[in-house]
Amino acid sequence: MNAPATLPDLSHLWMPFTANKQFKAQPRLLAGASGMYYTSIDGRRILDGTAGLWCVNAGHCREEIVQAVSRQIGNLDYAPGFQLGHPDAFDAATAVAGVMPQGMDRIFFTNSGSESVDTALKIALAYHRARGEGQRVRLIGRERGYHGVGFGGISVGGIVANRKAFSGALLPAVDHLPHTHNLEKNAFSRGQPAWGAHLADELERLIALHDASTIAAVIVEPMAGSAGVLIPPKGYLERLREITARHGILLIFDEVITGYGRLGAATASEFFGITPDIITMAKGVSNAAVPAGAVAVRREIHDAIVGATASGIEFFHGYTYSGHPLAAAAILATLDIYRREDLFARARGLSAKFEAAAHTLQGAPHVVDVRNLGLVAGIELAPREGAPGARATEVFQKCFDRGVLVRFTGDIIAVSPPLIINEDQIGQIFETIGQALKEVQ
Repeated sequence: MNAPATLPDLSHLWMPFTANKQFKAQPRLLAGASGMYYTSIDGRRILDGTAGLWCVNAGHCREEIVQAVSRQIGNLDYAPGFQLGHPDAFDAATAVAGVMPQGMDRIFFTNSGSESVDTALKIALAYHRARGEGQRVRLIGRERGYHGVGFGGISVGGIVANRKAFSGALLPAVDHLPHTHNLEKNAFSRGQPAWGAHLADELERLIALHDASTIAAVIVEPMAGSAGVLIPPKGYLERLREITARHGILLIFDEVITGYGRLGAATASEFFGITPDIITMAKGVSNAAVPAGAVAVRREIHDAIVGATASGIEFFHGYTYSGHPLAAAAILATLDIYRREDLFARARGLSAKFEAAAHTLQGAPHVVDVRNLGLVAGIELAPREGAPGARATEVFQKCFDRGVLVRFTGDIIAVSPPLIINEDQIGQIFETIGQALKEVQ
């Protein structure tokens, strides 16, 4: 290993979703990136097994995106989005609409997945109000769901650690479906597990409890990522779609992770063949080069809200940076790369090799489950007695020391590489995890 470079002052930055004390005692700093690799501050190449944070789907520092953003900042650094516009924002919306399911062609730009979720929830409430059903205010999320960190997102979300410090200030009219993860029934499934479609019928119970006339929307991740790669059982999403449609409830797919090729299609909606009413997205929409997010909405929903107001502002919502010129440039360049290199099909073609490599870890020390879909895998470890999460944390650190970046949540290791990965790199990721597992007690 090269001699460590001079560290910056670590004291002032309060890091997000990080054990700050532990990190600053043993920092891991990245200084550069290109293609499939990061470069650490001490000069080591780190194979990116996580596409950053599920977001750098086309690989790092793509020249086309660099040039597009560079041109834009020299030409138009910022343009207000309220009562004004700029051409690239409209072009970017057209490009996004072009890869969404048919009819979902009204695009509202945000800057992150959290903002996309809160925007989608507001759109759902505004839609029912515009139709004269303003009593539909209840929102249904799911246990172990992750929908960002806004108050709306953590209210419909179901990750306890994200909610407990703020429980007194969460949205009041919210309920939750049970999650679908069951180790006893589904451990070591390849692709969608066979057991669990019936869990969607819990929505009928919630409808009976609250009455459908009070429920605005159900929001789920088609495949839950941040909670540890939870794969939907066969038939589960289809059942949710049928129940929500029958009761006039909007179905929101949170595709911040699954959007833009992660499962081998433009969206999870396309992959599963199920069209919701609203899709939230971020991450891969701009290849993470510039913070960007969006909400895709069925045209009928947009038209109901816009048509309900005779004149003036129809939807009192937005962000200073909605459709930011640099984000729009990055989105246009990113979507062009996806199209030109056919990266979604490439991911689909690699998924069988990825699945086979992931499941080589069955039987490795401490592994109680391996699950996968598309270019995503979760390796669940038995927790160490009295120290939940410690094993996965150590595996993460040992992999990083060996030159491979993975993610962990609790005692689950997550792998979600850029779509440009090759078969040798897939093998390297899972071999490195296997080596690390042998050294962890």
